[in-house]
Order: sequence, then structure tokens, then C-alpha cells
Amino acid sequence: MTTANNGIAATKALAVTLDGVSFSYGEASFRFDVEFAAGRITAIMGPSGSGKSTLLNLVAGFESPGAGKVLIGGIDVGNAPPSARPVSMVFQENNLFAHLSVEDNVGLGRSPSLKLTADDQHAVAKALGRVGLAGKEKRLPRELSGGERQRVALARVLIRDRPVLLLDEPFASLGPALREDMLDLMAGIHTERRMTVLFVTHQPQDARRIGQQIAFVDEGRVAATGSAADFFDRAGPDAFRRYIGDRGGSVAG
Repeated sequence: MTTANNGIAATKALAVTLDGVSFSYGEASFRFDVEFAAGRITAIMGPSGSGKSTLLNLVAGFESPGAGKVLIGGIDVGNAPPSARPVSMVFQENNLFAHLSVEDNVGLGRSPSLKLTADDQHAVAKALGRVGLAGKEKRLPRELSGGERQRVALARVLIRDRPVLLLDEPFASLGPALREDMLDLMAGIHTERRMTVLFVTHQPQDARRIGQQIAFVDEGRVAATGSAADFFDRAGPDAFRRYIGDRGGSVAG
């Protein structure tokens, strides 16, 4: 473990691999064979219902595979509960507790009982400062804007100190300018922490802004992977270009 310039601990990134992982519910079936490189931001894109969120839930442990292995850092975590996995997740709905203050919502990342040591409290203050919420520690979630609530969720990620971060369209409900601010904040945190980030988005602009790799999910499979630069320079598969509305030429940022 190293320490970032802002004093918040930085954990070594881990690769994430889904090896022959199958999952089904109802008539929907999924099979994933993919490796996500350690320390990179991978944008996961694809049509609605293709399996993007299912893939994240399998990594996080909210769903269990019918077959195959979920490997994080080469260790099979398929039978481990979500709390035991080296993973943090931020959802579109930020999962804040309405009756708890900003600092208590963040403190849950260290202690579900909120029995925080002095070091824990210092880490909470550092994390809130890093995401631009210093001075708002005592506010309730209802007193914050949508962007500020997502900043609280990111602060909780920082103090959880996990090497893998899963983002399931966390900024989709924000306006364009605010979404760009949040993406830039996420990119800055990644530069400091170098965690492995899997980022579900429907927005090509978001993927171009912070994505280093692309995984294109189609019909319950990871149909293609590669660098974001290649995907957006027309080297991606035809299905990807149709999905993003590319009618010829590279996609504008």
C-alpha cells in the first residue's frame, strides 16, 4: 500500500477476470469470458439489457454465477460475500442513508456501526476534502445537490480503500456540465489511487473522456474489448459503431 499526495491511502490495483462465467434468470442468459487489466479504467458499453449491470453484479457478489470463476487478483472470489471482496461500488442511486449526516454516510465505509477511531475520523475529513465537500460534513443528503450526493458516495469509496471500483452509471441523472465535472473528479482520483475501474455508461462522450479501455457487451456476452482510442477510431466492431450512432469517420468527443 502506498500513500497518495492528499494523504489518503492508495491500494495496489488488481486485475479482474471472469472465466467462463454463466448466469441466467428467467429467459435471459449470460456468459462472460473477459479480463480487465489492473489499474485501468474500462468503460463497459452496450445496448440496454445486454448484461452490463449483470457483469458488475457478478464481480461485486450481488449475483452468483451458475458456472465459471470470478477472479480478482488471481483469487477466485465466487463464493465470497460482497463485504469480503476487495471491491467498492457506486450506483446511479447513491445509496446514502437519509437520516445520517454526510460525514456519517462516509464513515460507514470504515465501520458499519460508526464506531470510528481518531484515524478513521481523520480519513473521513481527508476524503470529504478531496471530493470538494469540506464544510458540509453535518448536512443531510436532502440538503445536497445530486452531484454533491455522488461526491459523498465517492468519498466513501476513498476511505473503503478497495483496489477495484465498480461504477454503474452513477452520473447518468446529472446534467452535461456537472457530469463532466464528476467524470474529471473520478479521473483525478484514479490518477492518485490507480484502482481498477469498471464503468458502465451509455454515453460515448463519457467513455471518451475517462475510458482507457472499452468492453462492448452485446446479447449477454463481451463481444469485443480494446483500447478506447482504437474503438473510437473505427477499429471497434461494427455492432459498437452502430450502437454509438457512428455513420462514418471517427466519433467526435
